Amino acid sequence: MFGSGSPARGCRFACRIGQTLSESSMALKTCGLRRAVCADLLAVLSLVAVCACRRSSRGDLAEGQAPASMTISSASFGNGDPIPQKLSCDGIGLSPDIQLPAPPPGTKSFLLVMDDTDAGGFVHWLLYNIPPDTRDIPEGASSRGALPAGAAEGENSLRKTGYFGPCPPPPTPHHYVFRMYALDANLDLPAGEEKRQLAAVARGHILAEGIMTGLYTRAVK
Repeated sequence: MFGSGSPARGCRFACRIGQTLSESSMALKTCGLRRAVCADLLAVLSLVAVCACRRSSRGDLAEGQAPASMTISSASFGNGDPIPQKLSCDGIGLSPDIQLPAPPPGTKSFLLVMDDTDAGGFVHWLLYNIPPDTRDIPEGASSRGALPAGAAEGENSLRKTGYFGPCPPPPTPHHYVFRMYALDANLDLPAGEEKRQLAAVARGHILAEGIMTGLYTRAVK
């Protein structure tokens, strides 16, 4: 698909192109092409985004470890329920409310990872160095500058710092997994780090993990 270059170079190229995915719906409305051609365009953009996300580390940062379990929730949607449109690329793209439990003893910070498990682990949101006394991250905190004091956001799979809402190709629902980690350390990292960098620094420091999942489906237009 990307010619004779290396797979890594191809995915770096895809990451740059993948930034157009969130604009695909608008493009399909205004491109003036036949429906079939527009559908092909959306399919190509979707495949590009999947390739782009493969550069990010996949899965659970606690893989191979045995952290304690904790419960996280959201006032924006229930675990296993549909994610509201206002939190997606079809809406205004607000980040969801996240409610945190009292952490285990020794916790110095929380780390949040949101990714799309149906798109190879496409990273939608990274938030780290969340103070351990945080009990709620309000809806829209990413875009409204209402993050907990001291917390930093990482780089998503579109190579932008902050939250990027669900934007899957229609009509199949995608699963968006939110993983909250309680760490026994603050991460000595600036804002804008990638998931793989967070995973490397957090390794061996995870005390507990909480997981919740939301689903989002885009209608065929």
